[in-house]
Amino acid sequence: MQSQRQHPPHFSCEFFPPKTEEGAQKLRAVYREFAVQMQPAFFSVTYGAGGSTQERSFDTVREIQAESGVETAPHLSCIGATKQSIRAILEAYRAQGIRRIVALRGDMPSGMRDTGDFRYANELVEFIRAETGDHFWIEVAAYPEFHPQALSAHTDLDAFCRKVEAGANSAITQYFYSIDAYLRFIDDCEKRGLSIPVVPGIMPILNYTQLARFSDACGAEIPRWLRKRLEAMGDDLTSIRAFGHDVVTGLCHELLRQGAPGLHFYTMNQLEPVQALWKAIAPTTDMEL
Repeated sequence: MQSQRQHPPHFSCEFFPPKTEEGAQKLRAVYREFAVQMQPAFFSVTYGAGGSTQERSFDTVREIQAESGVETAPHLSCIGATKQSIRAILEAYRAQGIRRIVALRGDMPSGMRDTGDFRYANELVEFIRAETGDHFWIEVAAYPEFHPQALSAHTDLDAFCRKVEAGANSAITQYFYSIDAYLRFIDDCEKRGLSIPVVPGIMPILNYTQLARFSDACGAEIPRWLRKRLEAMGDDLTSIRAFGHDVVTGLCHELLRQGAPGLHFYTMNQLEPVQALWKAIAPTTDMEL
């Protein structure tokens, strides 16, 4: 793999819209701390289909960008949406000074059968470009271990190519714990002539049962050696977190050494796990890697 990095590595964090005022207060403390400590390139905020979740996403994006001073990128899911509804959302984000979007297909909401005007994320990227030109920097998803609905590795890479050709600027990967999967994906992209930055998504290991459930749903593989070590720890969360921290810290160091353009942390709106990772890797981020 050739180094993807043309500039110093950049870092970013993902949050989800809080459902309660208590959750909102917790999130404020988290993003304020990260803004000062990490000086991230951007924050991102997840998005769900359905009116109330969309409103929470909109409000959370607006608040974080205004209060933190950090560019904030809303996730925009197109499944089940119409061109009219997406156009209205784009206009609202432009009006509030949003310049970056994470464009996703998303999952079909329970009980919904109509996919709407968009079937795939590349169609959303193409629509954003047609409607707004170069106003938005568009992030898309990448799957080093293949999208769970992909028929094959070849068709999965084809889908990623279409998103890039439609106008994506960069990509964020699903989390993974095998660096070989990421390196192979980058090699495959280079063979296809794709050169956009592909930033690894980083998921702290805090709870094995929860992680296994997430991973089964999204297609992220927990390598056998790691799964067995975590299973052996049972319900000992202290040991799981200490071991998980060492594993993920090592992964981050190696990714940066191999030339990854940055790291995107899936925070789950928690401060301490990502803060601990940051303190472990920050001293090396200015080194020649």
